[in-house]
Amino acid sequence: MGQHEYVPQTYGIDDASEGASLTLLCQERDWPFRFTFEALRYNLFRTTFTSDAHPFPPFPNAVRPGKHFDGNRPEVQASDVEKSLRFGELTVKVNWDSGPPDVSIQLEGTKEELHNDLPFRSYGVDGNGIIHYTRYKNNTLHVGLGEKAAPMNLSNRASQLSTTDSFGYDVHRTDPLYKRIPLLINATPEGCVAPFSTSHSRGFYSGPYKYYRQDYGGLEEYLIVGRTLQEVVKTYADLIGYTLLVPRWAFGYIAGGMKYSMLDSPPAVDALMEFAEEFKKHDIPCSGFQLSSGYTVAETEPKTRNVFTWNRHWFPDPAAFFAAYRRGSASSRTAGGGESGVGNHIDFTSEAGFVWWHAGTRALRQVGVGMPWNDNNEYTIPDDHWRCKLDLPFLGASEKQRRDARVALWGRALNCELMSKSSHDALVDLEPNRRPFVLTRSATPGTLRYCASSWSGDNMTSWASMKGSTALSLTAGMCLMQCCGHDIGGFEGPQPSPELLLRWVQLGCYSQRFAINCYKTSKDDNKVGDVIEPWMYLEIPPGVRLALKRRYEMIPYLYSLSLESHLTACPPQRWVGWGYEEDPEVWTETLLDGETQYWLGDALLVGAVFEPGAMSARMYLPRRDEHDLGYVNVNPPYQHFEAGQWVDVEAVWYGSGIPVLAKVGSAIPVGKNVEVQSPGETDGNPADLPEDDYRGVEIFPPKGASGRTFETSWLEDDGIAAQPAISLYIVRYESAIETVTVSLELDGANKWEPFWKDLDIVLPVGDTRSVTAQSEAHVTLVEQ
Repeated sequence: MGQHEYVPQTYGIDDASEGASLTLLCQERDWPFRFTFEALRYNLFRTTFTSDAHPFPPFPNAVRPGKHFDGNRPEVQASDVEKSLRFGELTVKVNWDSGPPDVSIQLEGTKEELHNDLPFRSYGVDGNGIIHYTRYKNNTLHVGLGEKAAPMNLSNRASQLSTTDSFGYDVHRTDPLYKRIPLLINATPEGCVAPFSTSHSRGFYSGPYKYYRQDYGGLEEYLIVGRTLQEVVKTYADLIGYTLLVPRWAFGYIAGGMKYSMLDSPPAVDALMEFAEEFKKHDIPCSGFQLSSGYTVAETEPKTRNVFTWNRHWFPDPAAFFAAYRRGSASSRTAGGGESGVGNHIDFTSEAGFVWWHAGTRALRQVGVGMPWNDNNEYTIPDDHWRCKLDLPFLGASEKQRRDARVALWGRALNCELMSKSSHDALVDLEPNRRPFVLTRSATPGTLRYCASSWSGDNMTSWASMKGSTALSLTAGMCLMQCCGHDIGGFEGPQPSPELLLRWVQLGCYSQRFAINCYKTSKDDNKVGDVIEPWMYLEIPPGVRLALKRRYEMIPYLYSLSLESHLTACPPQRWVGWGYEEDPEVWTETLLDGETQYWLGDALLVGAVFEPGAMSARMYLPRRDEHDLGYVNVNPPYQHFEAGQWVDVEAVWYGSGIPVLAKVGSAIPVGKNVEVQSPGETDGNPADLPEDDYRGVEIFPPKGASGRTFETSWLEDDGIAAQPAISLYIVRYESAIETVTVSLELDGANKWEPFWKDLDIVLPVGDTRSVTAQSEAHVTLVEQ
């Protein structure tokens, strides 16, 4: 990246400035830049820095929202060199007395400004692009940017805002990875602020000096303010869109491995059927299989892979194969094509490219593929001056914009976004009443309007890689990639040891996406990678089975968290300080790395083991206030812990598994420990799956009398519909010395009727108290 930087210094007010807006014009003849500031919400502000040679992002990641102050319009004060807006406890100022505009934000009651631009050097031109300097806040938490190497805290680090294929990456060092999301949240105990750029152009964030450099075009940036991370993330979702609905089946085990679909002996179709039979043999539940791109490999040299082209020797009748595979133990909700030839990058800004991909995706769905998997979509093309076609009608490209059609300005990542839209629209056009489900490896903020799930790409097999994966999950969730996961066991590298594989399975079972998929290469054969199978070591199938059975039991909880994510933008996997910002211990370096523990919803605090031979894990138990009643270990020896302390939790790898602690006063819904038929499924039931007709609620009362009532809710729908009716169930309970009293309420506005009619109340192991149950929801409560 070259550098040709200049910071214009002299600005004057434009006549159009009024109310909660401000426009400044640079008065230096050679630098005709315009700066604008606009308040859109009490906690959302838009700034721009543009010129004729540095235009607005031509296809921004966010649609500019209208102003909406909820009846609380700002108090405005203005002079010739400063404008100030006050929204209750929040004050925002723009000052240009000493040169370029300086934006500052302060929350009432805080000693320091939450955000301010760097004086004398805030907004500058840098060749074809711009640069924005802000003051850096030491010893605070920085998170975001979509997907960055661990640890979670990005403080004092530099990051590229671009994407690449990172095969076999180092989870603690590699940059960039697969996602390009220019949202960087700075969180402190007093409050949070997050700048978000809408450009698709390549860029760069630097740590200690805190600057954002964009290679091409002008700046459009939003500043989001909140007291907590949750407030910032929700406002970000208001700006770019909330997470999409995920089908219920996708929370099961998704198997994979390209090798199976590339075999001559036995033929691929037979190898895949044998693989499905192994799940039955070992009593391990599975909900889908990812074909990868093996199905597209040509039968003749050079055996290239071209999408939508089937190798008819391996798959002579794809539709018949899918129909048969659905009747196996592994459903054929596969991602996935003949001979192949020379391939090309597809220009998705062209109508021809967009429509071609749309037709191919639609054809795959029609032969039985359950979901498209958009892989290798980072668009690492080698030349900034490649030109985009720009003839897609919804791009709205003007004649002036067409004259500068360089992919550098429009952004390589735009093609990833439009690829996702093409896949999404194909599913919607074919089945408008069924929720579309697209998996993507690369992503932009706009991609998340079309893709419901993602994963961290081609990770390595190692204990360090497993440890770092948790940090990636947490920061992904804060950037609205909230159904995200990892290739369990590692995609590349050596085969995992039995202990590492089981530990990874145990950890992965407490994430939103669980998939085992790999391509293990070697010096002898780097064309057909080896695979990881859950039964590959004689000593671990019982542990794998136990972990996966527990995952399937928890799907009602995992699915409820996904519905909550869709409605409120709250990530299912959360940093240990999420909601516990007033506990000073969560702000220590050990817990800011995001690698060793996290919240799964409000109820479960999940730890892990990251060293071979370790039989315990050290965890911190966050404390909200003096009324906090602590935690209960859901695994042997089932003890209670007080909040606000560090503890060593037993974690025998071939026994209880990883540490999982439940918050006292919480509850989680559970179901059957096998794959079940989603109630709203319209494709029939070829695998003869059992109905989802069992529901229990695990409650975690204090050991003695509580003296208060605890309340927990969860959400359910049919698991399939594009616009489902969602029911809200509310469980309340209070405990005495010898009894626990439980009640259930259903939000009367909801119309969804589940298959289950009874609700089992499940106490922690060792709690022998009797349960008194009552219900207002026409559901019978039963003590288990």
